[in-house]
Amino acid sequence: MEAVTEGSWESLPVALSPGVLQALRELGFARMTPVQSATIPLFMNNKDVAAEAVTGSGKTLAFVIPILEILLRREEKLKKMQVGAIIITPTRELAIQIDEVLSHFTKHFPRFSQILLIGGRNPMEDVEKFKEHGLNAILDFLPKQRRTGLFSATQTQEVENLVRAGLRNPVRISVKEKGVAASNTQKTPTRLENYYMICKADEKFNQLVHFLRQHKQEKHLVFFSTCACVEYYGKALESLIKQVKIMSIHGKMKDKRNKIFTEFRKLPGGILVCTDVMARGIDIPEVHWVLQYDPPSSASAFVHRCGRTARIGNVGSALVFLLPMEESYINFLSINQKCPMQEMKPQTNVLDLLPKLKSMALADRAVFEKGMKAFVSYVQAYAKHECNLIFRIKDLDFASLAKGFALLKMPKMPELRGKCFPDFTPVTVNTDSISFKDKNREKQRQKQLEQQRKERQENGGKKKFIKNKAWSKQKAKREKKKKVTAKRRREEGSDIEDEDMEELLNDTRLLKRLKKGKISEEEFEKRLTGSQSRLKAESVADLESEG
Repeated sequence: MEAVTEGSWESLPVALSPGVLQALRELGFARMTPVQSATIPLFMNNKDVAAEAVTGSGKTLAFVIPILEILLRREEKLKKMQVGAIIITPTRELAIQIDEVLSHFTKHFPRFSQILLIGGRNPMEDVEKFKEHGLNAILDFLPKQRRTGLFSATQTQEVENLVRAGLRNPVRISVKEKGVAASNTQKTPTRLENYYMICKADEKFNQLVHFLRQHKQEKHLVFFSTCACVEYYGKALESLIKQVKIMSIHGKMKDKRNKIFTEFRKLPGGILVCTDVMARGIDIPEVHWVLQYDPPSSASAFVHRCGRTARIGNVGSALVFLLPMEESYINFLSINQKCPMQEMKPQTNVLDLLPKLKSMALADRAVFEKGMKAFVSYVQAYAKHECNLIFRIKDLDFASLAKGFALLKMPKMPELRGKCFPDFTPVTVNTDSISFKDKNREKQRQKQLEQQRKERQENGGKKKFIKNKAWSKQKAKREKKKKVTAKRRREEGSDIEDEDMEELLNDTRLLKRLKKGKISEEEFEKRLTGSQSRLKAESVADLESEG
């Protein structure tokens, strides 16, 4: 009789089906990981499971195998077109990955078929629909008698809410890596080396390029905070780092995402510039470094980003770039997520590539516009950071930040209104004269400029503002929000509308300035009567900055 070794698939208290064992042998998984040995027996014995385990610990097989075994053991076989199991993931890339893993098993069971359903062509609309109808709506359609498992690297409040809503008296599993003390709540793999670098905003890009040039043969993920930043810096890196495959991916991409994700997974080396769409659950083979150019909006996202390397017992490294004002984030991560960090000093005598980026912007309007949009999106994302005691927008050095984005001039946006920047020198060139390298785009732009000139002449020299589709959508959202707010206030006994409240607050501020002698009575009267028109003008200025 052959001895059963601890940790082997044969050591499970409930024997696995021959087809499942065959698939495991084909995939090369000779032994179970801790999360698999802890959760598979529970799941197969009809227990709901809520499992927390570090990234890259083998959670996919921990639910794929029980799903198959439970379906195989059904007394009443599944009928044609009957759904036996549903797997819900936060991103399409993770859905594709799980579908691929599952297919290795289902090929041994012709009675089962699988189908992959992912978001449509408009990710933002998909997200809005999902927020509106939510996971609870999906759960309501599922039968009450069911087995449910929830697997995550972090137990956030949102995950806890889902456990309460969708699981029945679940067994809670928190799996530690071998050799880690039970009291240790570290959420990143022990074989992951976590580094941080403190440098000024106008030094970050040069340090990033220098680092990537020094590690050309390796495979990297570079995380940015917004889609616009990925678009801008992705193109910049492509032009500055030669002989390296550089790809970009973010949530606003449509059909290209699947192709890019699949292609990058197969590459032996290269750079994937991305947003947090690549942070959760994605398994890309042999990622050497995870570089976080911008810290993520939440501590849990930091853990998920780092977890794209050092997976399933492999070693890996992660580096986050921080501004001097953000240094306390290291202590926050140490306390909040139990992430040990080591400092990596900025390299000296690195090449200054920002003038080259400026030259690219002057030579092509597409680069210039991408840079402006990236800067605006970065500032807006920064203002929404979860840890706003550390990431304070009022402490940002906008001049240094603008230099780091290689901007030719400061954009018009509410966050910069009324501020002056003596340390930032805009270019002397009229940016309206910068043309697109793409001749078709430039031809279209000239046509639009000519149309605007004609309209100004017809309107006595005044510019006519056209509300584009994006603006219309924003207006529709504001109108919807106003209606919801008005309804809530009516329910609470208040009949003050949003615009009236805003106007009242502005008038109150003006009155205070008058009392303190900061403005004259004449100026007070002038501003009071012009406050409403000023609000409209500011809205138009916001539109200009976005366009």
